[in-house]
Amino acid sequence: MTGIIPLEKIERCILLIRGHKVMLDADLADIYGVTTKRLNEQVKRNSERFPIDFAFQFTAEEWRKLKEVNKSNRSQIATGSQKHRDPRFLPWVFTEHGAIMAASILNSPQAVAMSVYVVRAFVKLREMIATNKELAHKLDQLERKYEKHDEEIKLIFDAYVS
Repeated sequence: MTGIIPLEKIERCILLIRGHKVMLDADLADIYGVTTKRLNEQVKRNSERFPIDFAFQFTAEEWRKLKEVNKSNRSQIATGSQKHRDPRFLPWVFTEHGAIMAASILNSPQAVAMSVYVVRAFVKLREMIATNKELAHKLDQLERKYEKHDEEIKLIFDAYVS
């Protein structure tokens, strides 16, 4: 078994596609210590375990757009693992549940060990999003408070000036 992959590296592999947090098949295969071809073969053999909310395939347009974004932002992350992909086959992406299901069908020691880290990365991302929403709500409340405060000061100032 190879060494444990840092949680931060796994977090960088999580993308937001069609409103879902997902990982590319090649990134997940790399983390689990198998080839992308092997991962996708096992998914096809066990397709009943991968409903649309666990895994789905990119459209050609989605794949094109992601490659464009990767050229400028993330060239070392996703595109490195996609370099040798057969262009006839569009990538699969896996949600948190799909990533865990993939570990269960691969059943390699590394897949089992790394599945814990994959779950932790998704959970950490979910917590960060929740924290950001909470902070945005507090900021909104503060802005409303100060808007009201500013209006009161203006009324006092207007009354004093007139």
